[in-house]
Amino acid sequence: MSSVLILLSTLLLALHLSDLVSASSAVPFAGPTTAPAAARHDVVMVIFDDLRPVLGAYGDPLASTPHLDAFAQGGHVFTRAYSQQALCAPSRNSLLTGRRPDTLHLYDFYSYWRTFVGNFTTLPQYFKEHGYYTYSCGKVFHPGLSSNNSDDYPLSWSAPAFRPRTEQYMNSPVCPDREGVLRKNLICPVHLQTQPYKTLPDIESVTEALRFVESRKSSSSSSPFFLALGFHKPHINFRFPRQFLARFPLQQFFNYTEDSLKPPDMPAVAWNPYTDVRARDDFKHLNISFPYGPISRHQAAQIRQAYYASVAYVDDLFGKLLAGLDLQQTVVVVLGDHGWSLGEHAEWAKYSNFEVALRVPLIVRSPEFPVTQAKVHRGITELLDVFPTLVDLAGLPSLPVCRHPTDVTCGEGKSLYPQLQGLGLDLVDDHVALSQYPRPGMLPTKHPNSDKPKLRNIKIMGYSLRTDIYRYTLWVRFHAQNFSRDWHDIYGEELYDHRVDAGEELNLVPMPEFDDVRQRLRRRLMEAVDLSRFS
Repeated sequence: MSSVLILLSTLLLALHLSDLVSASSAVPFAGPTTAPAAARHDVVMVIFDDLRPVLGAYGDPLASTPHLDAFAQGGHVFTRAYSQQALCAPSRNSLLTGRRPDTLHLYDFYSYWRTFVGNFTTLPQYFKEHGYYTYSCGKVFHPGLSSNNSDDYPLSWSAPAFRPRTEQYMNSPVCPDREGVLRKNLICPVHLQTQPYKTLPDIESVTEALRFVESRKSSSSSSPFFLALGFHKPHINFRFPRQFLARFPLQQFFNYTEDSLKPPDMPAVAWNPYTDVRARDDFKHLNISFPYGPISRHQAAQIRQAYYASVAYVDDLFGKLLAGLDLQQTVVVVLGDHGWSLGEHAEWAKYSNFEVALRVPLIVRSPEFPVTQAKVHRGITELLDVFPTLVDLAGLPSLPVCRHPTDVTCGEGKSLYPQLQGLGLDLVDDHVALSQYPRPGMLPTKHPNSDKPKLRNIKIMGYSLRTDIYRYTLWVRFHAQNFSRDWHDIYGEELYDHRVDAGEELNLVPMPEFDDVRQRLRRRLMEAVDLSRFS
């Protein structure tokens, strides 16, 4: 064991002996709230794809996000918000229906919840049914089968969703190498004039969003609008205008993390082999061994540099959007659909149950709760909470809490409206975040793809519980035929104490001193999963 792990082990044991975790209930009751009657504000929801909290507003010293930081200064910043699954389609389906992946039975890209499990009401649909004009720009629902190849139009949207015409080239060979040959690269800084239509998808989406906002200002309609804008970046490939790369000297990313190898006590089932990163032209010929790598220090620094440059690029576009909004009359929520590993545990991309893959920025700004300095909320929140929160902020009838799997209009999250009111609920440690990730087997594989297994191949489900102090993850047998799990058939177990191990480097499960904590958290996790199944 390295000296760092030995030190962590000593600190954790001292904490354990002096402060044993107390048993507490799994899922707090999240009854409906009632927002005060008021003139209805316009609502804008901005989703960034694969965005972890690499923002100045979240304390990242390497970030260059002046527009998001300025926006946060006038808003409410939730510092511990978590996705329900670190994969685009399942996360967005969960966010937009207010239901967990296990309720939707959707863990991949290939089913439409309305025909697969239930005709559930979505967030934009709820607003539409209550008099809002709803419109989608860019990547909001995941395109394709998971949104019926229509972005759920006409049920969710008042008009067909806007998809950028350059979106079709996102995985095309449009990245010039040193010889000028076009490649399908991971890292792809470009000059716009060399790109199809001389633009990029996110630029098109912001232009359309601003056009829509202006059109509503001149419209004779008195109805408010709900606008959802989905940025593609910083999702790979890292294609952005070349000038953003200059903001980030490469040398500052070499010591981003000391991790270069898989942690010794990390279960093999927990590992994601970042197959999408390996498949890009600029990396697939570098002989990175499967499944554990490692990637060289120089390659790692380049990936991080490009990720931060991608974030800076969409931050710049976000600033253009803000300039066209009337923040005195508009509720705005900003979030990421899930995080992204940047070399922690020697892993890359998403596809895991670690903190870096699940934690996302969540910033809410409302005319009803103005602040002159960012109000920071440190309580545990989930992306499931966005649906009921926006409903309350708009003064609509509060979203009922789901009581039965067949309930059509309800949510499994809690409204954050009381926190915005300043009722002090941020200090309550009963709230937990429940996330999950599927695997086709115990070991990382290319076929089937253990990063993105199809439903028919899923044999194991990893359930992860984030409490105020701990992250506890249990990998158990999963039966895809009837969506059931066997809690007694265990393939991996993880326990991390965030008081001294925020990087989740030291798995405490092998240490007998933590057996009582592990057993308590296992019971709490099982109870949380079972309660979320309405049983």
